[in-house]
Amino acid sequence: MARERLRLAMMGTPDFAVPILDALVNDGHEIACVYAQPPRPAGRGQKPRPSPVEAWARDRSLDVRTPASLKDPAEQQAFRDLKLDVAVVAAYGLILPKPILEAPRLGCLNVHASLLPRWRGAAPIQRAILEGDEKTGVTIMQMDAGLDTGPMLLTEDTPIRADDTGRTLHDRLAEIGAWLILRALDGVASGSLKATPQPNEGVTYAKKLERDEARLDWRQPASRLARLVRAFDPWPGAFLEHKGERIKAWGAEAVKGSGPPGTVLDDGLTVACGDGALRLTRLQRAGGKPMEATAFLRGHPIASGTMLS
Repeated sequence: MARERLRLAMMGTPDFAVPILDALVNDGHEIACVYAQPPRPAGRGQKPRPSPVEAWARDRSLDVRTPASLKDPAEQQAFRDLKLDVAVVAAYGLILPKPILEAPRLGCLNVHASLLPRWRGAAPIQRAILEGDEKTGVTIMQMDAGLDTGPMLLTEDTPIRADDTGRTLHDRLAEIGAWLILRALDGVASGSLKATPQPNEGVTYAKKLERDEARLDWRQPASRLARLVRAFDPWPGAFLEHKGERIKAWGAEAVKGSGPPGTVLDDGLTVACGDGALRLTRLQRAGGKPMEATAFLRGHPIASGTMLS
């Protein structure tokens, strides 16, 4: 049986959504419109910069809309006028009101970077690493009015590797999401795929990342701080402070060691934690480039016995 070519809107903003939009285009679906959040000030000049999705779509001459909100009745009518079969949503960042959710013939499908109901919310990738989850994945969900509460169509899991960072896991999940949404669209269009409600057990929420969360709190176990360094790469970047200077930590490992939390235990920048010690292996000063700890310490020594805040 021939596959149905769907008329759809893609609704997404950051890098995570770009491989998904690319897959939809390459699979032959009709992209009626791409929705992304409005350009945000960026760089030294703070000039408005289009999001990765907007930039990708404009480069390919796709119709792009960047409303600040979808609550305006005129915006909702414009969306209805697209006469969509389906809307695909991936890290869009705006709430979809009921008139938007109900406008496409087959509804709105969300590509969510976790195995729901675990890690509903804004930062599922980083929270999964930070909390030591052994695996995560992608869920394709039929959207409803709740926060990632809709019934599930498909899931695909992947292990969280010992060296995974927020960056590497993000990229892997985006690729999984790209091919999984194509399977979901085929199944929904043919009627062969039915959504199932999310379990009531195991619900957790992945709150939005805040910059100050990335501060290394030496009272925490070293194992958790090592995960924090990985989880917050590339943003917001784990950091410590020394002599009033903020230093980014891009690599670390939990090792044996003890002492008052925050005490530098050797000349290789191993720091005592609430449980165990953290050896910092890759660092970056403000305005500088990331470098291995040995090279960093040659120009910016932090002596054994130093107490870090």
